[in-house]
Order: sequence, then structure tokens, then C-alpha cells
Amino acid sequence: MDTMESLKKKLERLHGRGYKAYKDIAGVYRGAGFQLHIDYVQGDPFASPSRIRAVFPRQKAEIPEEYTSSPWRRIAAEDFLAREAARAIRGRDGRPGGSGKSGLIAVDAPGQQVLARTAVRIARDAVELRLSVGLPAAGRTILGREAAELLCGEVPRIAETAVRRFPRERLERHLRLADRQQAIREYLRGHGYAAFVANGAILPRESGNSDRPLPGGQALPFQSPPSLEIAIPVPHGEPLRGMGIPGGITLIVGGGYHGKSTLLKALERGVYNHIEGDGREYVITDDTAVKIRAEEGRSVTQVNLAPFISGLPFGKDTGSFSTEDASGSTSQAAGIMEALEMGTRLLLMDEDTSATNFLIRDARMQRLVAKGKEPITPFVDKARQLYEEYGVSTILVLGGSGDYFSVADRVILMDEYRPRDVTEEAKAISREMENLRAPEGGERFGEITQRSVLPQSFDVLRGRKAKTGAKGIRTVVLGDHEINLAAVEQLVDASQTRTIAEWLRLLGSRLADGRTPLAALAEQLSRLICEEGLDAISPFAGQHPGDLALPRPFELAAAVNRLRGLKVRT
Repeated sequence: MDTMESLKKKLERLHGRGYKAYKDIAGVYRGAGFQLHIDYVQGDPFASPSRIRAVFPRQKAEIPEEYTSSPWRRIAAEDFLAREAARAIRGRDGRPGGSGKSGLIAVDAPGQQVLARTAVRIARDAVELRLSVGLPAAGRTILGREAAELLCGEVPRIAETAVRRFPRERLERHLRLADRQQAIREYLRGHGYAAFVANGAILPRESGNSDRPLPGGQALPFQSPPSLEIAIPVPHGEPLRGMGIPGGITLIVGGGYHGKSTLLKALERGVYNHIEGDGREYVITDDTAVKIRAEEGRSVTQVNLAPFISGLPFGKDTGSFSTEDASGSTSQAAGIMEALEMGTRLLLMDEDTSATNFLIRDARMQRLVAKGKEPITPFVDKARQLYEEYGVSTILVLGGSGDYFSVADRVILMDEYRPRDVTEEAKAISREMENLRAPEGGERFGEITQRSVLPQSFDVLRGRKAKTGAKGIRTVVLGDHEINLAAVEQLVDASQTRTIAEWLRLLGSRLADGRTPLAALAEQLSRLICEEGLDAISPFAGQHPGDLALPRPFELAAAVNRLRGLKVRT
């Protein structure tokens, strides 16, 4: 194995040569207490950066077994080291000049959520930090001396800082927080709760395009109504008190700008753990919760919409319904049925992003347009059936329809960002004011149909040059096709979208057989990742996949369901 000193001399000899000569440095180099793996060398200063790994023996990194003794602790520890690497990179004195990506050092830096990702890998005997590096050039001429300082000076300093010199107490706090978050999740599952919001939580965000908390004293800390307050035992401290939302049908009501959607947004993101200082550390939601919204214009492929839509003109079948251009109500019905197909236990909806005629059809409209002429059964007539027959709860933000009072288990009123339990008041109003609307849609919810994806759905990837990838968070690229995920609101990181692209590639090449249901395919992928790690889906033979983060099966299914050209068997 070559040494870092030999790498330095090699780079100095390459100074002034054409950029492609950088290919000679691929390999492994021994440093002081670590190895530098140069896995991939970019062929051009404007191309994707080179991929490298700094690998430390675990004993040298001083990461004891207790730090990775459970899956959530391992994820938290890897997340912490990735954050330390990002912090060290931000502290660089400057970036060398040059063309293209010259001088770049980057790590797949985490955001407010703690996700399983590939930026750092803690194995039984080693700790790997995966970085992207732009090798310096003037035009397309190698700047060898600058490259030597980058790879033999800056990269080792950053790696050493991130993996060995980090503040031990800060990592231990990170791990204790993960332990408490996991304890809350287990408590919710074991005691029939859909979600928990701790007292003192800060829910408002800095701005509409920022996921950071509203700064210093500008937000009102959350305080549970007494009737909904519970105490959850957690390790490393006293029980946490806050609002527990039991399973069933929960309405969040109130005037505009009083915090209804802010609370729902926090619950929506509560499927993920959050870092210390985020304000939502102890906002924990059933991790199968799916946010459903209207998505006019999306494609729908052979989804059983019969629980919500039936009796279409000209006898069109809704038990296996397809369209290239769904209406708002049709798309929302499809979103619910697709989430049920994948096994959700909790639906989250906001009146503001829903189709009005999907949520409610009032008595006056029922009188004017007879049920025989209206194929849509509104959600108000299905929510209770869904819970009683399938155990699927609903949390719904409402500002304009009291018809839901009669089917709700609880009603939370947001008043200047303060929650109040007004269930009894809402029920009294429901009893006092005659409800003239007639229930629609029958006495049972209806069937949830499983679908199997046919391999020809992925014909767009059959060409030799067909590639998969992502454009930001909201677009997956498959060959010359793009999948629009703008309405999939629980995607939080572009690295998740890259992972979805690779999952789709894997489905097309190995897993989709036309017989296995989509939910079972997602389970196969989850088992593969549990056994082999997220690296297992990487398309880069011999290279580290340092920019992937784990999405949930629900977001994977959302991408599959929005693939135009999808073919399924029901």
C-alpha cells in the first residue's frame, strides 16, 4: 500500500499535465492512523467530483460498542459524525481557485432530521467518512501542488476533526436524545396513540422555505390542554409531558393564522427524529403516517377507488381506475388508497390542500344533486368506517365544515397557537343543530386492493445510456422520463430522492416480477438494507455511495405511483 507521502509526490509530478492524468492517483494510501481511499477520479474539472473515503480503525476513532448498540443509536452516531464533518468543512480557511469544481470538499450534510444515510459508515472494525472532492485545475491543466495540499493536508485535517476530535459529550447528548425519541415511539405504539407533542415544543419555522425554528422568543412554546396531557417515561431523565393524540379521528380547528396548519406540519414531519434545538425534538408521530392532498393532473394506474368513487357515467370501472390527468378529488382518493395499500395507520389532511368536494357534500348540495348523479362519496362518510374496520386513524385540519363533529373522537381548537380541547363543545353543537345531510357510500368502507408492478413499467431504463438520478428533492429522473414528487410533502432531503431513483432502478432490474405486491417489494428492499446497509443499492461499483439517505416505503410507493407508463396487475 502506498503512503500519503507517495501520493503527495505523485500529485506534484502531475502538476501541469492534462486533467485526465489524475486517473493515476486512484487507489489506497496509508496515513497516520487512517487510510485514504480514492475510489473514483473525475475525468474533467466540470464533471461530478471525485469520491474519496477516510477510513479509521474503530479503536483509533474511539467509538465504543455502546454508541452503536441499537439501530437508532447507530443512525444517530453516523448522523453526528456527518454533521461534524460538515462543520469542519465550513471552517476551512478558503477554497483554492481554479476551473470547475476545483478545491471543492463536500459531505452529504444532514438537515434538521436524523436520517440513515451513507455519508458516514460505522462498521464493527472501522469508521468511514465519505467525501466528494474537486481536484484542482487551471482550465483542464492539473494544479498538482494545490491538489497535494487538498488531499494530503486539508482532507486529513477535516477527517481527523470529524472522526477523532469531536466533543464527546455532544455525541453522547445526541445518542441520549435518540434513546428518548425511540422510547416515545414505542410508548405510542404500545398505548394506542397516533402522535405526541411535548410541552415546550417550538412548532413555527423560520420562514416558508426554511425548516429551522423561529428564532429566539418569537414563537409561543406548545402547551397541552389538560384533558389530553400525558406523561411518557423516557430514559436519561424525567418523564416527558405533552399532548397525546389517541388513535381515531381528530379534528384540528380554529380561525385562520391561529396555528392549525403549523401543528399539522409538525406532526407530518414527526415521522422523523429531529436534532437538539430544532424545537420538534419531541414531536413524535406514528412512523407510518402519510400526508394526503389533492394533486390535480397526476397519473393514476389501476387503483381501486370504489370506496370513494363509483357509478361513473358510461359504466367506467372504478375498482381498477386509471387516468393520465386526475382531478383534485380523484387524486386525493387515489392518494388515500395507495397509502392504505402500503400499510399506513394514520392519514394526515389539511382542508387548505384538499379537494372540497372530496371532504364534504352538504345537505343543500345533496338535495340539489341526487346521489345517483354524484359518483364521489365524501371522506366524512368514510373516516369512521376506515378506523373501525382497518384501524386507520385520521388527523384533519378544518376551518369550514362542522359536519365532521359528529364523526370525530376529539376536536382540538387552535387559539393564537394555544391548543384547547373543545370536543364536548363540538359534540354539543352537533347534537343541538340538526344535521340534514344523509350519509353516503354504504355501511362498509370497502376493499383495499394490492397491485403488483410489471417489469415493463421500467422499459425507460432498458437503454445502455439510460440513467437514474434526482433533480433536487422533488424530481426523480428515469432515463428520459421525470417523476414529479412536488406533492409528496414528507420527503425532506434530496439524498432521499436520489435513493428513490436507485430503488426504482433496482425494482426495474431485479425485483419487479408482476406477481409480488408493491408493499411486499418495499419490504424486500427494507430487508436488503437491514442486512447489507444502504450501500447495497448503490449503482457505483467500487465507489462509495456517500450521498444517499433513507426514505420511507411510502415515498418510494409515491414515486412508483406517479410513474407515467406504470403497468400493474391487480
